[in-house]
Amino acid sequence: MLRVEGLNTYYGDSHILRGVDLAIEAGQSVGLLGRNGMGKTTLIRSVMGYVKAASGRVQFDGRDIAGWPPEKVARLGVGYVPEGRGVFPNLSVRENLVMSERAGVDGKRAWTFDRVMATFPRLAERLSHGGQQLSGGEQQMLSIGRALMTNPRLLILDEATEGLAPLIVAEIWRVIGEIRASGISTLIVDRDYRKVLAHTERAVVMEKGRIVLAGESAALAQSHDALAQYLGV
Repeated sequence: MLRVEGLNTYYGDSHILRGVDLAIEAGQSVGLLGRNGMGKTTLIRSVMGYVKAASGRVQFDGRDIAGWPPEKVARLGVGYVPEGRGVFPNLSVRENLVMSERAGVDGKRAWTFDRVMATFPRLAERLSHGGQQLSGGEQQMLSIGRALMTNPRLLILDEATEGLAPLIVAEIWRVIGEIRASGISTLIVDRDYRKVLAHTERAVVMEKGRIVLAGESAALAQSHDALAQYLGV
């Protein structure tokens, strides 16, 4: 579904991504691991079109999308839950959700407003609240729910549990499991590598803008020395 080949991205004179390759098959869940500053978010933003890559290929469902603007990438069926959540503070919970509601590229609406409410009962109790009135955990639920309302084929989650209370973290991982079970492909970035490896089929590890480790998640979970070297765990 998604194929990245030889991607190079710069911020000014700084060479951030250095020949990155990544593949996600339809229905597959892939983890993206690495310490802070290793290029994970830059890779996501390069795929989504927020950052223009200097060279390399980005293909989605066989179409070359390198250089496409984010809104055009999103219309192909790519949902994005950004680090920092990106909730509209002056819109209500209901408005944040309804403004993104649309059928998937296949015309189906598997994720409806009612389904999102059932998945996040806490949001159902706060429909009239403004985005700025929500707790951090509630904002994260809203960000995920808003992405699901677009009925994506691929959902990218960048640090979806960062800074949240343990009970909320557990709830977010439960929802991620439900999303995977629904058949949506996922790319998951999170600092809790154990949870990432437990909720994905494959994973890659980045260091200094390169993929330095890749394989099946279950096997990587047993690669203690390599994980310690690249993740500092």
